[in-house]
Amino acid sequence: MSTTAALEIAVTSPAGAVAARDGGADRVELCVGLELGGLTPSQALVETTHETGIPAHALVRCRPGGFVHTPDEVDLMVREVRTVLRSGAAGVVVGALRADRTLDEDALRRFVDAARSVSAAAEVTLHRAIDHAANPVAAAGSLAALGFTRVLTSGGAPTAVAGADTIARMVAAAGPVQVMAGAGVTPADVRALVATGAAAVHLSAKRPAADSAHAGVPMGAGDDGSAHFVTDAEVVAAARRALDA
Repeated sequence: MSTTAALEIAVTSPAGAVAARDGGADRVELCVGLELGGLTPSQALVETTHETGIPAHALVRCRPGGFVHTPDEVDLMVREVRTVLRSGAAGVVVGALRADRTLDEDALRRFVDAARSVSAAAEVTLHRAIDHAANPVAAAGSLAALGFTRVLTSGGAPTAVAGADTIARMVAAAGPVQVMAGAGVTPADVRALVATGAAAVHLSAKRPAADSAHAGVPMGAGDDGSAHFVTDAEVVAAARRALDA
């Protein structure tokens, strides 16, 4: 290969993990509720995904919405960090901000400590809460001291391609912490994102599921029955080819 950048695919099921694995992904980020930005997967989902053989990093996010969390929510997510790692996750993806849009370092330290209490080898990624920080570049520079392995970012922009210049600055600021570019990424974007110096590229590689059995029958706020996505193995393979080109 001409690049050492890793390929991470966001998946919501063991089938998605298999599609990512077979398409050449290096790891997956596992969550549920991808249409909500992703939420913590269940213990059984983590266990079953672990059995597919591809390293899975579990998102730990207890609710949709912003990233300023109450003490009770932080307590819950600390427990979820331990649960998903004990269930076979290779790492966790976490994040929290203060109301002033700086990193909530107290919460983040608790997440990192909880992860490493289960496994000293557990990888800890800061999720895209950093893109809502007042200064993503400065925030990236603080992550090594907090014990993070990597950070997922769009450079504070709606898409990673639009934020490429900031991502390059974050790479320079982050030191030993890996910067992973993600948000709205397609295989055609991969080479430009690798050129930022990013250590990895993240995409969901999703397509609508071919299941319209309850389409148009609302099952709750924001659900019209059409928000079910699955991992597209062809998109994964195209992203792999772009990395290897």
